[in-house]
Amino acid sequence: MTYRRRTSPLHAARAAAGCAYCAALALAALLLSGPLALGAVAVAVAAAGAAAGVGSDLGRAARLAIPLGLAIMVVNALVTRAGLTVIWRLGQLPILGQTDVTLEASVYGAVLGLRAVVLVLVGALYTAAVDPDEVLRLFQRVSFRSALTASLATRMVPILLRDSRRLAEAQRCRPGRPPSRLALMRAATSGVLDRALDVAAALEVRGYGRARAPARRRTPWSRQDLAFAAGAAGIAAAAVGARVAALAPLRAYPSLRAPVGLGEALVAGALLLAALAPFAARRGMER
Repeated sequence: MTYRRRTSPLHAARAAAGCAYCAALALAALLLSGPLALGAVAVAVAAAGAAAGVGSDLGRAARLAIPLGLAIMVVNALVTRAGLTVIWRLGQLPILGQTDVTLEASVYGAVLGLRAVVLVLVGALYTAAVDPDEVLRLFQRVSFRSALTASLATRMVPILLRDSRRLAEAQRCRPGRPPSRLALMRAATSGVLDRALDVAAALEVRGYGRARAPARRRTPWSRQDLAFAAGAAGIAAAAVGARVAALAPLRAYPSLRAPVGLGEALVAGALLLAALAPFAARRGMER
């Protein structure tokens, strides 16, 4: 999964607005536990990915995230002893002992699993829709050397993957037992470190160590920048307000309590509106 420029409002927005938008979605997923509100965040992330043209990327991330969410749900149901409503008595299990699966532990595990899936999808949305080069330029405002270091580090990751694949293909051509993954990783990592030292020496010779941070170029905020910054503020305000006012709570133990009323519906609607409204700003997407 890599970033590719597309004609969508999220791709047209500057990196600061895109980062704030994705961070607000992640904050909402972490703060909210009610099924309706958390489900609204999941729908908002999926709809945002479709509106940005990266739905296929989010689909690939979901194929990895959903098994993780199911595993979290199963583990929580098996190891949590709280809850009054027993739905399955498993008896004595190795290590776990007497195990009774309760409805409360299963529902709370499902909420934790859904939260993990949403966070993975938010990360996929950020990766596919926010320009990484612009994000690195944001670091230049703090430290020029930190931006250069981050650029070199990110460029070395694909080299590590390519070297490991080439080493594995070369080893398969040789007779005998194939090497372990640890040996391949050690060889590939040592090669990348050697390349990193060569790159660092070349940069030092060219005077990058004494370079100063480039002058800041102030560009006016576009409609997309303002829209996604406002959307991020709206998402964060809705999530924090709902958490403070306890409008969308989930109380799993000792008995399940997940009220769904007007307050929860308003929070879910506000989240969806704040998350999807910025995609209506399609004018001036030539950036």
